Parts: sequence; structure tokens; C-alpha cells
Amino acid sequence: MQPTKVTIPVPSKDPKKKEEEKPEQDAKAATAKKIKDEEKEGEDLSEEDLQLKNELEMLIERLREPNTELYRPALETLRTLIRTSTSSMTSVPKPLKFLHPHYPGLQSLYETWPPSEDKSLFADILSVLAMTYSDTQPRGTLRYRLLSASLRPAAAPLSEPGSWGHEYVRHLAAELGEEYSLREFDEEGVEKESEENKVPGTVDDLRKLALECATFLLQHNAEPDAVDLLEELEIVDQIVDLVDENTYERVCQYMIRCVNLLPPPDDISFLKTAHSIYAKHNKFPQALSLSIRLGDPALIRRDFNAPANPAMKKQLAFLLARAQVPKEWLETPAEDGMDDGESELPEDLVECLSNTQLSSHFKAFGKELNVEEPKSLEDVYKSHLENTRPTTTVDSAKANLAGTFVNAFVNAGFGNDKLMAKAEEGNSWVYKNKDHGMLSATASLGLSLLWDTDEGLSQVDKYTYSSEEYIKAGALLATGILNTGVRTEADAALALLGEYVENKSVPLKTSAIVGLGLAYAGSQREDIMSLLLPYVSDDSLSMEIASLTSLALGFIFVGSGNGEIASTILQTLMEREDKQLDEKWARYMVLGLALLYLGLQDASDATIATLKAIEHQISQLAVVLVDMCSFAGTGNVLKVQELLHYCDEHIEKAPKDKKDEKDATPEEPPKDDTFQAFAVIGIALVAMGEEVGAEMSLRQFNHLMHYGEPIIRKAVPLALGLVSASNPQLPIMDTLSKYSHDSDLQVALNAIFAMGLIGAGTNNARLAQMLRQLAGYYYKEPDCLFMVRIAQGLVHMGKGTLTINPFWNDRTIMSRTAVAGLLATLTAFTEAKGFILDKSHWFLYFLVPSMSPRFLITLNEDLENIPVSVRVGQAVDVVGQAGKPRTISGFQTHSTPVRLGTTERAELATEEYIPFAHVLEGFVILQKNPGWEKEDKMEIR
Repeated sequence: MQPTKVTIPVPSKDPKKKEEEKPEQDAKAATAKKIKDEEKEGEDLSEEDLQLKNELEMLIERLREPNTELYRPALETLRTLIRTSTSSMTSVPKPLKFLHPHYPGLQSLYETWPPSEDKSLFADILSVLAMTYSDTQPRGTLRYRLLSASLRPAAAPLSEPGSWGHEYVRHLAAELGEEYSLREFDEEGVEKESEENKVPGTVDDLRKLALECATFLLQHNAEPDAVDLLEELEIVDQIVDLVDENTYERVCQYMIRCVNLLPPPDDISFLKTAHSIYAKHNKFPQALSLSIRLGDPALIRRDFNAPANPAMKKQLAFLLARAQVPKEWLETPAEDGMDDGESELPEDLVECLSNTQLSSHFKAFGKELNVEEPKSLEDVYKSHLENTRPTTTVDSAKANLAGTFVNAFVNAGFGNDKLMAKAEEGNSWVYKNKDHGMLSATASLGLSLLWDTDEGLSQVDKYTYSSEEYIKAGALLATGILNTGVRTEADAALALLGEYVENKSVPLKTSAIVGLGLAYAGSQREDIMSLLLPYVSDDSLSMEIASLTSLALGFIFVGSGNGEIASTILQTLMEREDKQLDEKWARYMVLGLALLYLGLQDASDATIATLKAIEHQISQLAVVLVDMCSFAGTGNVLKVQELLHYCDEHIEKAPKDKKDEKDATPEEPPKDDTFQAFAVIGIALVAMGEEVGAEMSLRQFNHLMHYGEPIIRKAVPLALGLVSASNPQLPIMDTLSKYSHDSDLQVALNAIFAMGLIGAGTNNARLAQMLRQLAGYYYKEPDCLFMVRIAQGLVHMGKGTLTINPFWNDRTIMSRTAVAGLLATLTAFTEAKGFILDKSHWFLYFLVPSMSPRFLITLNEDLENIPVSVRVGQAVDVVGQAGKPRTISGFQTHSTPVRLGTTERAELATEEYIPFAHVLEGFVILQKNPGWEKEDKMEIR
């Protein structure tokens, strides 16, 4: 029976009755409430409040009287009452509360007054009262403030907005932002007036008022509000003149933290403004670190030459050396270039800039940490802990090849491993490998002797005379590897490798070219460009040579936007036959082009437009690569969305839809989906520069893994490895552990490698345990086992003293050479079967440019080691917090030299020394604090 009840049409009549009664009820209720409220208010008010209320009402009456002489005293009394009323933080000031009901009446009264100074004062008071009406009459405060200012004579300007108190200024700041955005829509930016309330004044008036508000906010510890206000009015560059020595540090820190969250070109303008502030206050290391982020040669030169103190100059030189800034940038541009410059820079500065002491300091650091002794393969594998049945120890080529890499990665930089560097005569590990295995084995010597140019070249030398072509090629690659990141005056790498570039033999030629690319990564040397560029454009050469040359040039000119190289590579992509562009090598040619634009944001637009015109499907891959490199590390949300769009295309393969790669029937070539793999890596590349973005990207990767095509699933582990390189976070470790048992072996293989990437150089015990279990799990799968071994080598890289994380200087600066190295390595894994598991396993050495020591070494002004106690703990973000909160948590006190984890930060434990650098990382020069000893003596007495 219930449904019939529902259909009865009674409800439709009922409301009508109610509605008819409602107005009467409402009116009664309202009047009753009003009377009640007034009685209540009268009862609640204390005598003082009643007196104040009556006084205010009397003053308002005075303003309504015809006698104009009473206006000024009445207004001034009102102003004094409002300003002097102190109230608690949570309640509205009493005068504003009592004047609130009179506001509409006062507004109409204001309109009747003729222009005068009294009217200006009246407007000023209305501006304060308007705060209580901000819901119904938006931007009233600002409107009356500007009206009041316009009525004043030029000689007697209006009082500071700050004289009305903090809340008024914040109110004004909020309304200024709103008003400015409404004005924006007009072409001139001046003429357009807002709809409801006509707010007088031009954009310049608004900006002038904003600067007054910002000055007040800066004086009252509200630096973020001041920056935000000026950013809204697009005059953030003017903050340089407003800050003083007490506020500039907090302003700059806030601005630098905002950079990742701003759209271009605002992010660059923020960096430039913060740079100007630091430069103005003579904070040279901070200014230089921002110039490095901007990648502007002129700024870097100016900052480097600014300080007169030689110790400060050395400190800046260490910063530049770590950033791999070309030495030529520091010389004043002369006609004949380098020869002029050499004489200008003193010897000790050139030494700091060239990183020549890196090797000796690194070895001393290893000695301090007791990791000097070489590690054998068994020390890393700990195969007695693997739960596998013991197998007979046959030297399989694959196992030996893995051993080559593990030995090289683990003992990198120490130059004393037992297999290669310190092997007995005739017992060298090289001969335990076959053919191209020998190339990797010989090249591993370069990694073991990393940065040690003198010792290294003499050790590698003997292999260059070998009759075996592969050994000779490996020796050339070793020469390139050991010179990575170190610049010598002898230019040994160019002298030794230059002649082999023209060699007819392919292994020798490619090794020499790639060796040059590694040795001079980031140096932007014109002479090497003229040597290598012809090999990109020469059509008669194989795609392999042309592509690797393009990659080497990408390494050397990373982030330079060099037009000559870009146009040559574009030309080649247009002229090569389709069959050649279908080869697996083509992706390296495109990567070389993309690296030129690393971190340059919009500078790559023209190139992307040209790439779209290429008819071959490689153009899609090229567009994705160039685009993602341009925005590497910026955290740009729109780019991440764009890259996600590439991933949601479901590409129908030609009839053989099972095939992953490009072999289908000749009639209809299959659509190439490699670009999707790079789009996934691109998401990680763009997001990794900013913590929140990196965390959010993990969820996207999870979705892509669930719903993506095979090519996308293959790339997800690589992206996870990139987003958290050398930073083993538990959730990522567990995710990769899950993927490493995936039914698709390609995914599992990449996941295992990614486990090596996230743990690179951390000695993480949990990862080591996971990898040992995987070694047992995959003991019958030679490819996967090979990868497990490589990952084990990476986790113990440099015996825990190295990192491959591209961010340094408290994770604020992205090293472009490091990103280039990581990308080149990941590119090989987008088709592991074609590169790493085939004959190109030596591509693993592309990781070398991203390897750097994770130490803090303190030096005195003569660059000698001095032990100092420092606290090392997890870095805490304290930007915008009040007072001086602790910047590290859970610290331990150590004596330098000390090892720093990826997310750790160090600070000096005592004030005995003053550091020249603002971030304690890498090489830090200390100066004795002159006030320290006196305090000590006082205590003894």
C-alpha cells in the first residue's frame, strides 16, 4: 500500500499554506529578535563600552551637522579611537563593531561632501570601516584608500597603510591582488575599471600602494606575504630595494622555494631577483649557485670575479667545478680566446676549477672511512647467503661480464681493484672475456681509476698497444672515462682519442667518439665540435656511428642550445632513409639533440616545430624527448599532463600485434610506440626536481603499470629509478621488488636495474638482501641474473661513497651532465635486448658523468684537510617558519671528512670556524673565527 501513499497529491498543497504564513512569521521573529538583541547588547556592554558607543554616535552626528568646522576634530577623534583600540587577536576591535551599522549612512554622507582634506581623512576612515563590509562590497578598503590619496595635496601625502595596523595591510594586499587581476584584461592594463565598485587610480597607483604594503610586511616578519603581493602585481623585481640585512635571507629562501611552483617565465624572474638580492648583500656562494641554475655565462663570470678574498674565490671555484661549468666562461671574452685567459687565472684557482685534486681527496676520504681495501666480487655477491643449490663454478662469459661491471662500480675511484688495476701480469681479467666483453673489461679500468688522470693514463696505456681490436677500443673508452669531470691542461683525452676518431674500425671509432663525449661532458669545447660534427652529417657512415657521435656532442654541449649542432642533427634526421631511421640506434641521435636543450624550457620551441615536419615516425619520439629534456627538473605540472597524454594512446600494431618492436609486414609499417616509453621516463624527469611532484608521480606510475601497454610497463620501473636515484625510499623499494618478479621478463629486468639505481652508492642493506633473493630466484635466467649482479654492483658503488643523484647543493641545483648520463643509460634499457644484453653492454658506462662523491671535506685556506666536528642529520624544510628552527633532525656528530646521504644535511657543531660556503657539501673552506679563542680563555679562568 505504501506506493499509493506517495502518489497522493497532498504535499503539493501543504507548502503553499506554509509560504503564505511565512512572511508574517518571519517579520514577527525578526522584530522580536532585534528587540531582544538590542536589550541584550545594552545589558552586555560595560560602562566603558557604552560610553565609547555613545561617543562614536555623537561624532557621527557631528559629521552630519552643517557646521564644517566641527568635521576635522570629529574625524581626528574617530581616527584616534580606531587606532588606539586594542583588542584581543580573535575579536573585532570595538570601534569597528559599533560603527559597522553606520557604514552605509556614512558612505552616502561622504558622497555629499565637496573635495577637501577633510574628505580625504573621511575616506581614510571609511577605508578602515570597509573591512567589515568586505563580503557585500568587495575591494571597498582599496577604493577608499585610493580616493583618500587622490584628495591629498602632493606636499602632504597620506599616512602609511601600516599605521592602521597589520590586519588592515593584509586586507589591502588581498584587495590589491584582486583589483590588479581585474585590470589585466584590458590591452593597456590601465583603462579598464572594475564592474561593481569603480576603483580609482591607475595600475601605477596600485603598484605604489603595493610597495608601501610590502615594506610594512617585510618589517613585520611577513616576508612570504610581501613576495606574494609583489608577484601578483608583477613587480617582484622591485623587492631588491625593499629588503635589508635582516630580511633578505628569508625573502630569498622563500623565493627560491617558490621557483618550482611557478609557471615560466615567472620562475626565471624569481631566480634572477633572488640572485640580485644576494649579489647586493655580497653573499657570493648563494649568488653563484643561482647563476649556475640560470646557466648564464655573464652572470657566472660576474659572480666569480666579484669577491676579492682569495679563499672565497677558491670556494666559488669548487662550486663551479662541481657544476661542470666550462672554464672558458670565466675569462673575459678576448679575441683569441683561451691563451689570453690562461694567464689571467692563478694556478691554485685553475686547480680548484679543474677538479685535479678530486682523486687524491677522494682516496683520503675512503681511507678515513676504512673502505680503502679493494672489494672482491664475493664480498658483494655474498653468494653463501643465497638460497640456491651450489652449482659447479664454470666461467660463463655472461657471469664474467657481470663481474667486470660489478668490480668496476664497487671499486670506482679507488684504483686498487684486484681484477684489473692491480692484477698480476698476464693474469688480467680482460682475457677472461670474449670479443666485445674484452671492450667492457678494458674500459672498466678507466672506472676503477676514475678522476686519477696521471696514474690512470699510464695504466691504460699498455692496453692501447694490444693487437686485439676490442681491447684497444676498451682502452680508448677507459681514457675517456677516467677523465670525466676532470680538466687537465695537457688535454690528454683529446690528444689520445682525437686520432682514433678517423679510424676505419667501428669499435675503435665509436669508443674514441664516446670517450671524448664522456671526458669533455659539459665543457662546450668548440674544437671538439668541429672534430665530431662531420660524422653526424656524413650519410655514408652507419647509423650507429652517426648516432653515438650525436650523443657525444649532446654530452659535451649539454644544455647549451647550440644551434649549429641542432641544425646538423635535424638535417641528418630529414635526409637519412626511412630504413636507417627505423634502426634501434636512431633514438640516440635524437637523445643527442634533446640533451642540447636540457633545462632550457621554451628555448626548444623552434626545434620542436621543425621536428614535427619530419615525415618519418621518429619525429614523434624526437618531439617527446626534446620537450621532456627542456623541462627537466622543473616540476612543471602542465608538461607532466602533456606527457601523460602521450601514454594514453592505444597504438594498434600491424597484424602481428604480439610483437613489441618494429618488425611487421612491409605493406603497412607498424606505428612505432617507442615514444611512449620515453614519455613515461619524461614524467619522472620533469617531476624529480620537486618533492611533492615526485611523490605525486608515483601514483601515476602505478596507474600506468596497471593499465599501460607493454612498452609503457617496461619503462615504468626505469622512471621510478630516475625519480629517486641514489635515494632508496621504502615505498619505491617495495614497488620495484614487486615488479622484479613480473611475468614479463623485460619489466622484471628493468625493475632489477632500477633497484640498482635507487640504491646506487648507498650500501642499503635491505636492497642488498632483496637482490640476493632475486639472484636465487633467477639462477636459471642468465639475462636476469646478469642484471641482478649489475644492480648489486650499483648498490655498493664506490663502497658507499658515491652518488648518482643529479641534484646537489642541498638538492637545489640540477647537474646537467649527471642527468645526461642517467638519460643515456635509461635509453639503453628502453630496449635492453638490443643494447645492454646484446653487444652494447658498455653503455652502462654512460652512468659515469652522473657519479660524484657524496662527501663533506673541510679545508683550511691553504686547501689542507682539517678535521672539524659537524652534525649530520635529515634535512628539514624550514622556509617561511617563524624564528630560527632547526634545519636538521635526528643528527649525529661526526668529525670531517664525513659522508652525506642524499636527503641529509650538515652543519658545524661549534662556532670555532666560519665556512665560506653556504651549504656544507663537497669541498668547504673554513676560516678561523676570530672571536672564538677569547671566549675559550674566559672560560678557563
